[in-house]
Parts: sequence; structure tokens; C-alpha cells
Amino acid sequence: MPSQTIQWFPGHMAKTRRLIAENLKLVDLTIELRDARIPNSSRNPEIKTLTAGKPRLVLLTKTSLADPAATEKWIKACREEGAEALAIDSVTGEGMNKIAPTVRRMMSEKLKRYEEKGMTGRRLKAMIVGVPNVGKSSLVNKLCGAKKAKVEDRPGVTLNKQWVTTNAGIDLLDTPGVLWPKFEDARTGENLALTGAIRDAILDIETMAGILCLRLLEVAPTAFCTRYKLGDPAPLSDLKGHELLALVGRKRGYLISGGEIDTERAATMLLDEFRGGKIGRISLEIPGESADKGADTDADT
Repeated sequence: MPSQTIQWFPGHMAKTRRLIAENLKLVDLTIELRDARIPNSSRNPEIKTLTAGKPRLVLLTKTSLADPAATEKWIKACREEGAEALAIDSVTGEGMNKIAPTVRRMMSEKLKRYEEKGMTGRRLKAMIVGVPNVGKSSLVNKLCGAKKAKVEDRPGVTLNKQWVTTNAGIDLLDTPGVLWPKFEDARTGENLALTGAIRDAILDIETMAGILCLRLLEVAPTAFCTRYKLGDPAPLSDLKGHELLALVGRKRGYLISGGEIDTERAATMLLDEFRGGKIGRISLEIPGESADKGADTDADT
């Protein structure tokens, strides 16, 4: 099954780059969100340049879907390079109570200057940045304690900037998700597609599901084979992606007339179950290991 070349850069994303550059002067720091399952692939290499000169807090999101051991390695990797980094989950609430104290610590000198000028209690302003569907709106709503930002499990929902006041003493500037014009590594585009950062409508969903089968067999063979009753993972290593997908479809009983396997239905199910954490807590990238392909964490701030 050939790998797809995935490129997706809608016009509103070019607008978002301009929006970030134009509004950077209004904030004290930036909060960059990355998907904990793919911290390297969900790192937009342009954000570091676009937000240059501002302190940056990296939040690894959706940690309830990621392998906890892998997430710990990513946090450690970021901190070893001098970055502030936290693992959070807006659904379970994990790590959310650490955000405000971390921001205040990062901005302690600025807050001290405010106090010296008699500006005690002045609120900090932060810009939320990240790729589509990484959890920006969910984070905003959790910090607000009320639904302020529209949330859907698909990319491209937030299309304009919006200021939001939180209960944590921080005003947030929420921005639309922004990808970059060209993915140099096909695996990066695949990872973004598998986790839902790119609209399924522009992709061959069966091809992507076949890629996911191969990836799951690589990084979580026991969880994958247990979920779909595939038996011992070892004999499956010689199968191609579409063959694995067909096997999953057969095990689920997705048959159509003539006994053919409904691979489109199987593909939709597989992607939905992976994204929903039903197969298990799975990370597709681990720093310094083959799944990461030696990519740079770019965690310096």
C-alpha cells in the first residue's frame, strides 16, 4: 500500500500566521499545544519563529490517549533542553491545575515589576497556538469553567481569534490551528492525519487505516491484536497495510454481498477507535527511538 503525500494548507491558515505575528505584541507569553501521541509531528516548526521573543510554555495535550511512559520521556526531553513543559488533558483534568502556577513562575520577574509599580493583580495575557484539533478550544473552556470556545473533534473549527478571560488570572488569545505549507517527512503528515489534525475528507481513508494498522503493529502490537482478536502479532509482520485492514474487517464481521469485506467501514471504525483511545493509550512517537525517526524536539524556549 503506497504512502500518501499529505499536504493541507487552507487559506485561513495563512491568515492565522499573519494574525499571530500581528498580535504577538499584545501578550506576555505563548502557550503552544502539541498532541501527546505525536509531540514531534504536531510541533509546527514555524511557531518558534512566529513567536520569537516571547516566553513559551509547551503543553502536551490529550494525555489520556497517550502512553504515559512515552509522555514522561517527552516532558523530560523538553525540560532537558530548557523548556517549560506540562502534560495535560482537558477531558480528565490531568495537569490543568499546574498551568497557572507554571505561568506565574515563568513570568515572576514581570509580575514583580507590576507590583513595584503598584499594579498588583494585573492579569497576564497568553496566546494559544498549535496545529488543528490539538485541543486548544477544550483547554480554553476548561480554564474558563464554562463553554467559551466552540469544540468539535475535527480540525478547523476555530477560524478567528478570540479573547477569553479565565479563572486562573490569565487572559487567553485563542487562535485558529495552523499547519505549515509543506511536510518534509511523509511520516509527519501521516501522523497528523491519523490523529485527526487533517480533515479525513481530503484523504483516502482506507489507505490511512492501512498505515495505522502497520503503525499499531509496530508500536502497540499486543493492544492492537487483542482489540481485534488477531492472535499472535509475530505472523502478521509480513502483511501489508491493506491486508491487515481486511483482517480487522473480517474479524469484526464487516461483510457485504458475495462475502467481500467492507474495508471502508473497517477503516472508519479503526480510525475512530484509535482516536477515541479504545485500542489503548498509544503514542506514535517516542523521543530518541525509531518511531520518532530521530526528529528534533525543538523544545528550547
